[in-house]
Amino acid sequence: MTKENDIEQRLLTKLQDLKYTYRPDIRDREALEQNFREKFEALNRVNLTDAEFARLLEGIISTDTFACAETLRHRNTFEREDGTPLHYQPVNLKDWCKNSFEVVNQLRINTKSSF
Repeated sequence: MTKENDIEQRLLTKLQDLKYTYRPDIRDREALEQNFREKFEALNRVNLTDAEFARLLEGIISTDTFACAETLRHRNTFEREDGTPLHYQPVNLKDWCKNSFEVVNQLRINTKSSF
């Protein structure tokens, strides 16, 4: 019988063979969001305030898979705190081969109502 952990480890190895970067340091929502923020700000050459980043997340995270896919495929606009628009992309759309891919495991994300 194959154990769940064995399957997980084989999958991680296979993804690393496909040039995914394994990120054992990302274990919770805070680390995941910090990683996304760093990647987003570097790609879009911008530094967001904490309030702007929180509003950005609210605007792009959805339980609607179609809406999320649409957001990933297009350039989007976000209004900064000073009223100026920020035209952004969540992934590199023009040079898609320059995107990096990362994999995490054992990610623990609590909801706002859980402990």
